[in-house]
Formats: sequence, C-alpha cells, structure tokens
Amino acid sequence: MGAAKPTLGYPSRTAAVLALRAQKLPTAAIARRLGIEPKTVVALECSADRCRQLVADGNQTVLFSGELLEDLCPHAARRGISVRRLIRLIIETVVDHDLIDAVLDDARTLR
Repeated sequence: MGAAKPTLGYPSRTAAVLALRAQKLPTAAIARRLGIEPKTVVALECSADRCRQLVADGNQTVLFSGELLEDLCPHAARRGISVRRLIRLIIETVVDHDLIDAVLDDARTLR
C-alpha cells in the first residue's frame, strides 16, 4: 500500500471520497472531481469502512467480514450512504416490518 496522496485539500484520496460522500455527491461526481474511476471511489470507500468497527447504540460492537462489506459497497454507493448505514437500515427494516422469518426462509430456499 502506497503513501497517502493529498487530494483537494484532504490528506488522502480516501478522506476526499468520504468528505464528498458526506456532501451527498454520487459516485460518478466524486470520481470526476478526483479524476479517478468510479470503481476506485467505491474501493476507497469500502476500504475505509473495513477499517472501522461498526458500532450500534454506543455500547455494542458488531463485526462483519471484509467480504460481506465489499459485497454491500455498491448497494451503499448507489444510495449515497455508508456501508455502516446500509447495514443499519437493512436490520431496522427487517425488524420493524417483522420480516425476519421471511428473510431467513427465503435464504434457505436459495441455497
């Protein structure tokens, strides 16, 4: 892994991607501003998410595999949110709408 590349006044490309994402910019717009490919934007964002622990409610830590986080990156990017936020939305939606059995039963039939 190379040294950080200061970009747009941020200490690294990753920091620039995260800052622009926080401004609700879509992947393509971030890529244009940074002069990189959209897939590089997603990769930098995924890398940043993998490096952070996913914390729920301040006192519980939930860890997910890097592979799972990478699989979720494109879905989060399309929605302009972090993978952490996407995971939280998925879990909240499944619980709030009492979909746990439906999701798990469907998953069994896909195997």
